[in-house]
This record gives sequence, C-alpha cells and structure tokens, in this order.
Amino acid sequence: MIVSEVGQAVDVVMERLGKVIAVGLPLGLGKPVEFINALYGRAIADPQIRLRILTALSLERPAPTQPLEKAFLQPFLERVFGDSPELDYASDLRLGAVPANVEIREFFFRPGAFLDNAHAQRNYISSNYTHAARDTFANGCNLVAQMICKREVEGRTRYSLSCNPETAPELVAMLRAAAARGERRAAVVGLVNQNLPYMANDAEVAPEYFDLVVDHPRYTKTLFSTPKQPVATPDHLIGLNASALVADGGTLQIGIGTLGDAIVHALKLRHEQNGEYREALRSAGILEHAGAAIRECGGTGRFEEGLYGATEMFVDGLLHLYRAGILKRRVYDYAPLQKLLNEHRVDPARITPAVLEELEREGVRVLRTKDFAMLQHHGLLRDDCSYELGCVVARDGERIAANLAIPESRLRLVEKCLGERLRNGIVLHGGFFLGPNDFYQALRDMPEDERRLICMTGVDRINQLDLNPLLYKAQRRDARFINTGIMATLDGAIVSDGLEDSRVVSGVGGQYNFVAMAHHLLSGRSILLIRAVRDWDDGHSSSNIVWRYGHCTIPRHLRDIVITEYGVAELRSRTDNEVMKALLNVADSRFQQGLLEQARRAGKIEPGYRIPQAFRSNSPERLEQVLAPYRARGLFAAFPLGCELTEEELVLGKALKSLKARARQPQWRNLLDAWKVKQIPAAAIPYLKRMQLEPPAAWKDRIVRRLLVLELQKAGALSPR
Repeated sequence: MIVSEVGQAVDVVMERLGKVIAVGLPLGLGKPVEFINALYGRAIADPQIRLRILTALSLERPAPTQPLEKAFLQPFLERVFGDSPELDYASDLRLGAVPANVEIREFFFRPGAFLDNAHAQRNYISSNYTHAARDTFANGCNLVAQMICKREVEGRTRYSLSCNPETAPELVAMLRAAAARGERRAAVVGLVNQNLPYMANDAEVAPEYFDLVVDHPRYTKTLFSTPKQPVATPDHLIGLNASALVADGGTLQIGIGTLGDAIVHALKLRHEQNGEYREALRSAGILEHAGAAIRECGGTGRFEEGLYGATEMFVDGLLHLYRAGILKRRVYDYAPLQKLLNEHRVDPARITPAVLEELEREGVRVLRTKDFAMLQHHGLLRDDCSYELGCVVARDGERIAANLAIPESRLRLVEKCLGERLRNGIVLHGGFFLGPNDFYQALRDMPEDERRLICMTGVDRINQLDLNPLLYKAQRRDARFINTGIMATLDGAIVSDGLEDSRVVSGVGGQYNFVAMAHHLLSGRSILLIRAVRDWDDGHSSSNIVWRYGHCTIPRHLRDIVITEYGVAELRSRTDNEVMKALLNVADSRFQQGLLEQARRAGKIEPGYRIPQAFRSNSPERLEQVLAPYRARGLFAAFPLGCELTEEELVLGKALKSLKARARQPQWRNLLDAWKVKQIPAAAIPYLKRMQLEPPAAWKDRIVRRLLVLELQKAGALSPR
C-alpha cells in the first residue's frame, strides 16, 4: 500500500496492530522522522496507546543556549541542516518530558548525551550490534519503520534501504516468520526521501518488502549531517601511528570523528606524499619505537594493491580513500575464487584458461546451481550460458558436464563459456552511513557503476564471520579493525561505553564484535585508539591510562594493540608485566611514575624498574614540536578532509575557543585586558557583525566585543594581507 501522508500511515498501522506498538527504528540517519513524529504525537494524544521505541543513536542538531554561542552557530546550523526534520521524542527525552505511556529503549546513545537522563539510563539495552535485531525482536517489536529512496527499474519500482540496511532485513525476516506462525501481527513501513543516495546490491529491495510506503515530495528533506570537528595534535599523532600498521592489500575498518579523519589523512599522506610521510614517522619516533610492529603487520609504502573496506559505519573518510586510489581492492562473493585472487593465481582483468584448473585444485569440481550462478555473476562464465541438470549449456546449445575434474569438460568450457574479466567486485561493505552533506552529494553524483562498488549490507555480515566463514575470512585478509576507547587500564582492558557508576556514555555498538573477529582471523588485528590525556574545562588534566576502573567494554583477555598519541603498545600474547610496561611507554609522562608505583605495589612490575629514557618526554609540547614543521608545509591541518565552515567562521571559531578559555582566569584580568583595546579596527567589524556585537547591545557586550577583538588580533586575523 502506498499513501501520501504520514497521518494516513499511522491510521493504517493502528488499524493493523492496535494500541500496543513496539517500533524498531534504524540507527542514526535512517529514521523516518516525520512518520515517527506522527506516531509519537498520536501516543501523546491518546494515553491508551502503549508505544515502545526501539532504536539507537537518535540524532539531534546542536542547540546553542549562550548568546555568543548562538550568534556563532545559528547561521551555520541553518545552512548545514536546512529543513532536516527533528525527532520529537528525542527532544522530549532530553527535556524529561516523555509521557508515561511511551518508552524509549536504545542500545547506543550519542556519546555523553544522556549521562544524567534517568529515562535513557534506565531503558538502555546493552547489546552487541550483531545482537541488535534479536534484542529488538525480543522487546516485542511489531513494527519496523525506515527512511528509504526509490527508482524505476524496467518499468517497476524498486526501493533502497540506502543508509541503513544494518539490522532491518534480519529483523523483518524474524517478524515475517513470527507472523507466519501466528505469533505476532507485524508491519513494515518505508518513508521515501529522494535525497538519499540510491544504493543497490544488498540494500535494494522489492516493493513486497514493505506493507506500507509513504511517498510524497514533501518528505524529501535535507538529510541530517555531522559537520566536521577540528583534528587536534594528539589525534593526528594517533592517526600517524595507526596508518603504519595498515598492510597494503589488507582490510580496513574505521569509525567517525576526528580520529577517523586523522587516520585517513595519514593514509593519504603515505600514498600520495610518501617521502613526507616517512620523514614524519621518523621525526615522531614511530619508526624507531614501533618498527617491529610495522614490519609484522603494517608498512610504510604506497598502496599498490590497495585496501578493501569492511566496516559497520561507512564514513566519508573511506570515500576520500576511494578517491585517492587507496580503497581499491575488490572482493568477490565466491570463496574459492577469492582465495585464488589473494594468492595472485588469477588476474581479475584477464581471465585465462588456467583458472578452471586452479578452481579444481581448490576443490571446486561438480558445479552446482549456486556455483554456476556466482561464477557467472562475477564474469568468469559468459552471460549467454545457462545451467541445467548438472550441465552448462553453451550459447549454441551444447551441453557440457559441469565437472571441472574432467579435463574434456574444462576444455569445452574454456572454448565456449569462459568470460574475459571479473566483474561485480566490491571495494567496501558497510552497514550504515552518516556524514557531512558533501558526502551524501558525492554518493548521489557517483556514476552507477562506481556506486555499485559499495555494498551496504547487514551487520550480520559485516560484524561477524558466522554467515559464511570461508568467504569472509578470505575477503578480510590482513584486517585492521580500528576503533576508539575512552580509557585503558594498565592490564589492557578498554573502557569505551560507560562509567564505573554504571552510567552509559554511548554503547558497545560493534566494538566487541570487531575485537573478537580480529582475534579469530589469523592475520587480523584489533587496534584501539586511546587519547592519553583528558583535558577538563577547569584547566586540569587526567590520564586515560589508569591503574584500574570499575567498568570495561573489552576485557583484558582480548587485548591486542593500543595506540595513544605517544605510540603503539603491542599487548597480544604478552605477560601482564610486559603489557603494563608497554602501556606505561605510551602514557603521558606526567602520570607515568604514579602508574608505575601502583604496578610495583601490586607486584606486577619488579622493584627497581625504570621507564626507558626514550619514553620519559611524552608531553603535549613535544608533540606540537614534532608536527610544527609539517604544518608549515600544509600537512596535519585542523580540517584535513575539509569542513562546512566558511573562512570567516574558521577564524571566529579559533578566537571564540580562546575567549572561552578566558573564563578560567579572574574576572578582573579580563576587564583589564578588555580596556587594552582602545579602538575597534575596521577589519574587525565583519566579525563583530557576524557575532551580533556590532553595535553592542549592552555593557557586557562591550566587554565581550573588546575581548574578541583582542583574540582576533592575537590570531593575526586583523593584520593586512
């Protein structure tokens, strides 16, 4: 059924399911906002309705409250978010205004968004991403709703799950099976937004997938975006270290945020400016201190064979790697063929007769229907052949026994059925995507054949090996699953999702899945990134390498590689003594001695041990010195992958950051500094107008105005050019 208005869709759903509704929504971008707002509004209006919302990562645009912050951000937010609709339930959740007949249960929060929100904390579901469909079903889900897009294919409408095929198909299959058994009434709803990029492959579904589609141009709105944040010096050093552990010809998974951007920048530098890259590695001491790890599992050369992406989140950084010619290793969905490719026993650009003999050596003898279909799909067998009753039928009608163990059959297949080159390879499998507006635009603008190199698919495929272990192991060779944590304990456990008082910061998501998979793959490695230090608003700093913590996300028995801005700590297969020494080496030197003393008292490190001299100068100042000469050459910039801010906003952003830091100093000093500005320079007027400080509206604005001018002068923004 197709309707043109979300209110109609709610009517149909209520008629079908009654007044007890548990709706499963995609993580992040794919939520059908107008539909869920209408359903939520109906529940508010009718207390008899029992509504349970089951989801993760409910996105909200920033809501500045302070006048100066609002003056800076409001024009930017209007420009970036446009008419992107906002989630009513998320707003009410943040304000503590969710009605009693509505429950919101999430398995992943926006990091730090709900630390002090009782409803969110009480209704959090701790779940691995691979279990999300199962757990949503177990929580009574009877409705699945998702934002989708459409197109006409040979006169028939097709739909794409686009940004979020992650858990929906698995969950829908569970609901259909339960409905067939008479155990549960269910409905599947799609809301069309044609601003979504049309992703084919596994993300494409037939109209029959849905019970109800809401389709009207009014719902084609601006997609929610995640504007870029500045990449700080520690993040760049972490990215530089991580980039040298990625093997050419391997597999890559990275996440969103500044650490992901830093890794992408370093990988591009390695590929495009290799001399500069190697020099930076030497200057930072990475080649000296992590040389063994680089030789064992990484490299410093250009990406000749390239990388394949297997990542739950398709971030825009991966698109940058594709454009740079780094993300280019194609994988194919036939395990024996993939094994031949891994061992360079077949050339994907030129299929030779030897390939059939090579397949036979790998145990492919009698071709079944599925074997034939996959070999034909990937171009090894011609399109004008067919399969029938154990035979391959050539275009002239000759029937050839589908048995590669028979030399005569191989010969006839080569003569009449062998293709010329492989096709339908994939450079990236992803579960969902989310990013800035130019990322979405780039996907929309991609030629169809290029966009088909990207396969958006389920996390049951991405985050585990279970569905097809032979194939996925072959595809994910030299896998580097790179994720982020908050803290690391000195024995190698990682804290990523919550605090020791049980409050949830974000969620486990897929992190455990990837760590476990890395240990399962013979050439796989889990790389967890930890900023060594946290700088607090009051000016003090604390170590993120800690002796112990009352919560962990990744237990110490799954420890592998930890990277801070100060280097690489290899932990796999090491003793507790070795692990603790390795982590001390990458801790900030302000905290090393205290941590060492705790390890000594516990008997984990021998008396008299001293941290090697090479690691005793781990300081932010040294990191700045390392990057300074490269920044002078335009490398390791604050926004290495671009940003949505204008030049004026970039200047103001830096000045406002310095202005915010002034809040930590005595008020009298700020007043004294303000009166140093005797006259407002003409060059400052555009900035002041942008911040609604020209003319100043109140006495306080006059002070802020002068302090802002002072910061602009310090930044050199008012100097003649």
